[in-house]
Amino acid sequence: MKTEQKSNPDLRAGKEKRVGILGGTFDPIHTAHLILAEAAYDTFSLEEVLLMPSGHSYLKDDRPQKVLPPQIRYEMVCEAAAENPHFTASDFELRRPGNTYTCDTLRELKALHPDTHYFFIVGADSVRSILTWKNPEEIFQSCTLLAALREDGVPTEEFLRESDRLRRDYGADLHMLEIPAIGISSTDIRNRVKNGRTIHYLVPDRVERYIMEKGIYR
Repeated sequence: MKTEQKSNPDLRAGKEKRVGILGGTFDPIHTAHLILAEAAYDTFSLEEVLLMPSGHSYLKDDRPQKVLPPQIRYEMVCEAAAENPHFTASDFELRRPGNTYTCDTLRELKALHPDTHYFFIVGADSVRSILTWKNPEEIFQSCTLLAALREDGVPTEEFLRESDRLRRDYGADLHMLEIPAIGISSTDIRNRVKNGRTIHYLVPDRVERYIMEKGIYR
């Protein structure tokens, strides 16, 4: 049983169900993603965290190695979520045609589950760019933003300054989520597999087994 005191700031959620969303390409999903999701679950007293691979990853179409098909990325997320009772693999964005936009996802989820308050988990670097996303004002009104601040990431002062601006000018409900500095990236994992190097402990065992059995990234 967990007995440590949780951080529970004055959020909009009230008595609504508290559900986190961690989205991403997840090509592949790795241990740092899961640590982030677990930190959000624990710190903000969430009931569930949806691990939601993006559908059409239009922002990454120009990279030399194309993003894996949605079904394969979703199956890896299912493997990663299998042993954690409060993680749920979600294919919500995969079932929607066209480009994937956060504002559309939140709008549709709220329509389907009006009794749920969503906590959208992002990296601190997204705080700097979120105003370039589609309909950012709608995002701010649809969820609480949890921004992960790492020791090796965006400088704290810069993050706090931009967060204050988003709260003041756009009414954003935005909170900092502190996580350990863990240098794991999907790019490095793909390169390791391609070069025959180990990815043990960088991804969950079930994800590693899936990658090896399917022969992907080689």
